[in-house]
Amino acid sequence: MARIPYPEDLPLLIRLKYLTTVGRWTTLAGRESPVTTLLSETGGNPSQSLVWDRLMNRYGVSDVLYAGFTDKYGYWGWLDLWRTVDQGAFTAEEVRFVAAVVRRVTPALRRSVSRQFSRAGPVPSPLSSPVGGRPRADLPQQGVLILDEDMAVVGDTVSVDEWLGLLQAGPSPFQRVPAEVLNVAAQLLAVEAGVDRHPAWSRAYLGAGQWAILRASRMGPAGSGPTPPLAVTIQACPPEERLDIFARSFGLTPRQRELLDLGAGGVDTVAMATALGISTYTVQDQFKQVFDACGVHSRATLLAMALGTAP
Repeated sequence: MARIPYPEDLPLLIRLKYLTTVGRWTTLAGRESPVTTLLSETGGNPSQSLVWDRLMNRYGVSDVLYAGFTDKYGYWGWLDLWRTVDQGAFTAEEVRFVAAVVRRVTPALRRSVSRQFSRAGPVPSPLSSPVGGRPRADLPQQGVLILDEDMAVVGDTVSVDEWLGLLQAGPSPFQRVPAEVLNVAAQLLAVEAGVDRHPAWSRAYLGAGQWAILRASRMGPAGSGPTPPLAVTIQACPPEERLDIFARSFGLTPRQRELLDLGAGGVDTVAMATALGISTYTVQDQFKQVFDACGVHSRATLLAMALGTAP
């Protein structure tokens, strides 16, 4: 979600945000406090930030506060707050206050993701079926958007319109292109520029217990000719990626995650115990702890929720 004074520059803002090393959310995760400011990171010289130098500066932004909502289970969000020249810089007291808020909000964000695996929540209309009001079990075929180097849409496949209707629409004038699409495309540019090494993909919750996965790639190899366009594919999230975010959001331990993976593969209790070198009682005890954490009472219900196969 974003509120910016120049929505027409959204693609440029996202591209520069991903290409900028100063205050990048991926660099905040390993710090004692994942909250900092533009001026403190640059020693009072904000022009060291690519996004400030090429965009924010022209709109009078004087300082930015960066916050990362991260814990040992994953990264659940990041926040940028801007100040203009007339508002001055962020103070050390404000940074400490936001850091305290981040410590409280981070586990709540993670729990909110875990609740999204339940089909009991609101169902967006594109996922609703007119038959009995039940959510659709199927999702559209893979869709593809083709973007140029400035992340403007230059082509697409027929099925992509259904996917765009399921994702959160961008602000005017980019209602047709959700920010998730621009984000993965910008991450690919960041990887190519050597700014970051994380792969250019993301998972997006659609509602009704359904998830999508978005991936960015080049249409062809880079060579001496024109740079190939970017392709962002959107498709249903595969089981292994659902299991990963499921385990992270519920805060499962590494051993519990192993048991979840084995259960998803149809392995029984005895085989699980043998594979992990533990007793069957330990397997059962670990599953009881997982049931408590996830609010279920059986392995069948647990796996149905994790894999998206619940009736």
